[in-house]
Amino acid sequence: MSSGTSLNRAISQFGAVQANLVKLERVWSELQGMIPSSGVWFETNEQYEDKLRAYEQIVNALPEISGFKPKTMPWDLNVIAQARLDALEIGEFEAQEYVERTIDAPRREIREYRFRLQNLRKQLVRNAVSDLIEKADDLLVSLGERYRIDELDDSSNGRQSVANDVEWARLKDLIDELNALLGDSVRRPSRWADLLRHLSFAQLWDLHDFVKVDWPTVKSSVWSALADDDDPIPSEVSDLSELVSQKPAGPIATRLLWENLTDDEFERLIFILISSEGGYENPEWLMKTRAADKGRDLSVTRVIKDGLSGVTRQRVIIQCKHYLKTSVALEDISTLQEQIKLWQPPRIDVLIIATSGRFTADAVAWIEQHNQSHSALRIEMWPESHLENLLASRPAIVGEFRLR
Repeated sequence: MSSGTSLNRAISQFGAVQANLVKLERVWSELQGMIPSSGVWFETNEQYEDKLRAYEQIVNALPEISGFKPKTMPWDLNVIAQARLDALEIGEFEAQEYVERTIDAPRREIREYRFRLQNLRKQLVRNAVSDLIEKADDLLVSLGERYRIDELDDSSNGRQSVANDVEWARLKDLIDELNALLGDSVRRPSRWADLLRHLSFAQLWDLHDFVKVDWPTVKSSVWSALADDDDPIPSEVSDLSELVSQKPAGPIATRLLWENLTDDEFERLIFILISSEGGYENPEWLMKTRAADKGRDLSVTRVIKDGLSGVTRQRVIIQCKHYLKTSVALEDISTLQEQIKLWQPPRIDVLIIATSGRFTADAVAWIEQHNQSHSALRIEMWPESHLENLLASRPAIVGEFRLR
């Protein structure tokens, strides 16, 4: 496919391949049902032979994925019988095991192909899903503010219909698109059925539950399923012991290569940092993910354990700013104070500003003065120097994001 191939056409091509793969899995299952589980049986089975021909046709129709596709044809029944007989005459367990593994080889190749196909489909839809989630976040913020869902009570106003609202209709379209994009590559989360039910009923209570419960769960599950956390990080060496034997020497670079990151990668780095750290719970990207400066708000619960007072939890919002040539200025802090109102209630206890740059002297002075006031909100600064200290003891994250 050319670089100009539309996403819709690409999805269609993937659908055709997935349909053929399902057919191949079905034909293989039928072939397995006709293969004797053990013993030596010489026979002629015309139905089995027809299924072998169908298997070969379907395999030929499958495209390669990075040079791989199923190639091992299932054995003829008499070939299986002869191979089992030969293994029995040899009288060694290894010979018998080799025969059975060879008989089972097509199943393993089919599983490998499905794994690669699902991973490739995730790569295909990842950016489109990200855009859809961002649009849905924006719509939900708009709907929630316009209908004041935080002020709903037990009165009849919760039964007001929003079915004819243009933004609600657009939200339904986005969910349909999301469902189509995910296909069978992502298992639907537990609240998916609830989300669809609330979309269908379309009352204010449904909007409330959609925003507060359904969407955060679904979004988090989708992000986790589409993440490439299992993809290997490229390495330039095949044997680390050879690298050590060369006795490498020289200065160690302490500065991290923040310029290697995109804005999205910087946000993901911070998300992984808080997700993997003890003392933090329920990390998530918030709705209306992108502010005017393209930043993304993260939410997490900080757990503080005190031997005398017990356990307390603080609601923390993190604003990520991937700055390379500028510093976080006082006007940035003022903007954040306005943005933070979007996420209350419940009350926000801590605002963290994480940046790959620095803070201006005015911003530092203002934050320090603010933290000495009677405000319930505490502001924490995570400049590049702080992040470099944190990541010094987390080389796996440094390696994953190519920061050194």
